[in-house]
Amino acid sequence: MPIFARLIAALWLVFIVYWIVSAIRAKRRIRRSSGLLGRWFRLAIIIGAFRLQHLPFFQKLSRDLHLGVASSNPAIGIFGVILCAAGIAFAIWARRHLGRNWGMPMSLQEGHELVTTGPYTRVRHPIYTGILLAMFGSALAVGAAWFLPFIVACAYFVYSAKTEEKIMIEQFPNEYPSYQARTKMLVPFVW
Repeated sequence: MPIFARLIAALWLVFIVYWIVSAIRAKRRIRRSSGLLGRWFRLAIIIGAFRLQHLPFFQKLSRDLHLGVASSNPAIGIFGVILCAAGIAFAIWARRHLGRNWGMPMSLQEGHELVTTGPYTRVRHPIYTGILLAMFGSALAVGAAWFLPFIVACAYFVYSAKTEEKIMIEQFPNEYPSYQARTKMLVPFVW
C-alpha cells in the first residue's frame, strides 16, 4: 500500500477507534435515529471508499485526474493527507466539545444541552464538516474512489443536519433560532 493510502487509512482508524471509545460515555438516547441511515451505513461509506480504489475504473479515473496514489504530483497527496488530518481533528474537537451530549445522527439524548461554543461557534454541525473535509482530503490523497462516498456523505449529512435542526428547534424553541441566525450549517462563513 503506497504511503498516502497508509496515512489516510491510519487517520481513519484513529477516527473510528476514538469514536467507538468515546461513544461509551454518551448520554442515553430518548429519540432514536432511523435504522436505515444508521451507523452501519456510515461505516459502509468509509469501507466502501477503500474498496472502490482497487477497481480498474477508479484507478484509471485517478490517473486521468492526477489524483491519489497514481498522481505524478506528490504535493496533491500531501495536501490531501493534511486536509484529511485537519478534518478528522476538527470532528474529534467537536465530538470532545459535545462531551456526553453526543449522540447518533438524528437522535436526541436524555438531558440534552444546547452546545454553541468551541467549534460550534463556527458551524452548527462541525462533526459533519470535519468528516466531509477528511473524505475530500482522502479523495485527493488516495484517489477518485473517495469522491463517490464523499458525494453520498454530503447528501446524507445535509439530510441529517436538516432533520436534527427540526429536533433542536422543538427542544430549544427560544435559543436555537438565534443560534441558527449567527452560524452557518456546514461550511464556515459560507453555508
